[in-house]
Amino acid sequence: MPADAEVVVVGGGVVGLSVAFHLAEAGVRGVVVVERDLVGRGSSAKPVGGVRATFSDPGNILLGQRSLEAFERFGDAIGLRQVGYLFLCRSPEEVDAVERSTRLQCGLGGSGRMVSAAEAARLNPWLDPRALLAGSFSPRDGHAEPALVVAAYRAAAERLGVVVCESAEVVGIDGSSGAIEAVRTSRGVVRTGRVVCAAGAWSKRVGEMAGVSLPVEPVRRQIGITAPESGLPTVPFTLDLSTTLYFHNCDGGLLLGISDAAQEPGFGREYSDEWRPAFDEAAAVVAPSLVGRELVSGWAGLYENTPDHNALIGVSREVPGFSYATGFSGHGFLQAPAVGEVVRDLYLGREPFMDPSAFHADRFAAAAPVHERHII
Repeated sequence: MPADAEVVVVGGGVVGLSVAFHLAEAGVRGVVVVERDLVGRGSSAKPVGGVRATFSDPGNILLGQRSLEAFERFGDAIGLRQVGYLFLCRSPEEVDAVERSTRLQCGLGGSGRMVSAAEAARLNPWLDPRALLAGSFSPRDGHAEPALVVAAYRAAAERLGVVVCESAEVVGIDGSSGAIEAVRTSRGVVRTGRVVCAAGAWSKRVGEMAGVSLPVEPVRRQIGITAPESGLPTVPFTLDLSTTLYFHNCDGGLLLGISDAAQEPGFGREYSDEWRPAFDEAAAVVAPSLVGRELVSGWAGLYENTPDHNALIGVSREVPGFSYATGFSGHGFLQAPAVGEVVRDLYLGREPFMDPSAFHADRFAAAAPVHERHII
């Protein structure tokens, strides 16, 4: 653990490592990443791996597109599979909303288009077209392997001199008169005047240590993996907007999941089968042959939810040495490359490739949430 640092990045997940890499690449020296566990063992170990620019908010679209460019540069090294994203619409209101967001995406350079129920079923043979009114399909989207992305960013950051300290839980942030002076960890104290919080579900506590409000709440999300089968069709990452059911190919089988609205907030990450009834009920409508499929593995991870289920990205106005990139509410992995660029530019006082002001944590005090339709 270094005694001094130019900047301490709290959190060794994909977002924190992307931030550290982009800072070091821009010439910032003395970048230290502190991780309470092992790198990539928090939320970055458990996402479903989706990468997309299919959103309804312009900021999310731009973050997604910029990140897709980075994922494409990684290519096979991160297991990138651009099978597309297929959002399913089962009500006139959903059709109208997705049509508007698809037009917006295309106006910003996206690849999406509306598809009929019949075409959705051709793209994904598991679907029952009788349950659908329409859908949107974005062929550039897809999924990748989060562990490989984490490893790639760590290796690139360390080559540039970033120091990564694992098993180093932050226990305090010292400062006076609105200025940061040091970060105290379970492995020692690091003197620094700058902190970037990328602590995911644990960010609220880190913010409190510095006197910054970060309204982030942990919520457990679970997925299951079916056994490998020969002859399974390759399908898009498919999501049902009405129920939040989703699935895609994974390791020769299928990855299945649904966002459980009844899940209470908390840090518990134990796996259970309690999500299966909700998944099977939804699948019975849109993909009946997925009902009751045997699972060979599964896991539970944490979403880092904010009140409007969108990211917190910015520099604190009360504590100017404190920056944050957290609260992604399920979008952190897919937006991490672009977020690293944005935080780098805010740190260096230069204009980012997109205006991140809508993601500032103060938006809730101003009653100005980000309005995003494509949330799972």
